[in-house]
Amino acid sequence: KSYSSRFLALKRWLRSSPKQLHKMANRRGRRDVLQTLDDWELLRRYRLDRAGIMFVVDLLRDAITSPTRRHNAITPETKVITTLRYLATGKMQQYSSDDLGLSQSSVSSHHPNTDRFPGVVGVIDGTHVRIIAPSEDEAVFVNGRNFHSINVQIVVNAACKILDMVAKWPGCTHDARMLSESGIRQLFERRYVPANCHLLGDSGYPCKPWLLTPYLQPCQGPQLNYNRAHKTTRAVVERGIGQLKRRFHVLHAEVRLRPEKVSKVIIACAILHNICKVRQIAEPLEDGDEDEDNDEDVPLHCRGRQFTSVHILQLFRFGLSVGGRARPLTGGGVRRA
Repeated sequence: KSYSSRFLALKRWLRSSPKQLHKMANRRGRRDVLQTLDDWELLRRYRLDRAGIMFVVDLLRDAITSPTRRHNAITPETKVITTLRYLATGKMQQYSSDDLGLSQSSVSSHHPNTDRFPGVVGVIDGTHVRIIAPSEDEAVFVNGRNFHSINVQIVVNAACKILDMVAKWPGCTHDARMLSESGIRQLFERRYVPANCHLLGDSGYPCKPWLLTPYLQPCQGPQLNYNRAHKTTRAVVERGIGQLKRRFHVLHAEVRLRPEKVSKVIIACAILHNICKVRQIAEPLEDGDEDEDNDEDVPLHCRGRQFTSVHILQLFRFGLSVGGRARPLTGGGVRRA
């Protein structure tokens, strides 16, 4: 009940657009993968073990339970597993009879592990998620590497848990611009964060009392030593981004959704990543999609279809603190540069 008020708008959305998910469901022979697959296989396919999946289901059950009394209504477990599979592979249409019978943040006290930067609470960086060329404002989504993307600002701690994320800027936006208009900047500059707390960032960010950046032309001695320690410490954000994208392959390839929906996908992956961290769910050792190109069990009329709706991804707009209380993460609609 403590979560119900946060899900009211999402309930209305679910009631208004359940049809596409029903169309993808094969009403005969749905499997209960939570009972038939072991934790290793669940982790490989869905990136969460059984307990982790049920944690997410229970968190969202009230919001995603179908209001219909029809015998074949899609269960909350199926909705969550369907979404997890898409996030894990980026290939929503490749469901077969082998999978479900479907035809288709707060600043943490965990400091980076170094004695050279006392008071550092997180490391900030940007990462690009590739998207298809949008129909509107196409040019602003082209980044410096000449492909269309959403530029994502991310802050992680020493354990690679995501402390803050902004996933709403088109690819051409500079990292410094994202920071200047972000909530994390206001937290520090309005002194909601204690004065002895700092972030680390690369030279693409401006140096501030609360944001430590490297010397651009360091002298021999202390300045060079500082830069070396800074580079070593800053590597944690690269590891965190790598873990996020390895766990959820949808972020690796081109996401074939509108930018606004891509933003929700990114936030969903970040929240699930944090759930895995809190619950100590290891990264899968295998990719989990080596058989995804085999769609012989998918009906002919469904083959090659792309995932065109977020379905329940909006339900993952809520973050998770270490204590288990749901909190909203920053992000949402795409901002124009």
